[in-house]
Amino acid sequence: MIDPDGGARPPKYQWGQRVQVVEDLFNDGSYPDQPVDALLAKSGEMGEIVNIGTIEETKKPLYLVEFEGSRFVVGCLEEELLPV
Repeated sequence: MIDPDGGARPPKYQWGQRVQVVEDLFNDGSYPDQPVDALLAKSGEMGEIVNIGTIEETKKPLYLVEFEGSRFVVGCLEEELLPV
């Protein structure tokens, strides 16, 4: 959601917050040493937000989440996460 002034709205989640992913997340090509469509995070997996950015085109927050038991830090949208 973009605010009326055209800027990004504040993120719903914060750095260091624990979250759970609500759907399986697959490689969209962001991880060149992994096959495209490789599973990066399984639905229900827990993680911690380690950084927050903004997608320039949509002005939506992008959360970098480090998932437990995984070596991946995955970019997630708000609708892909739930607070724990």
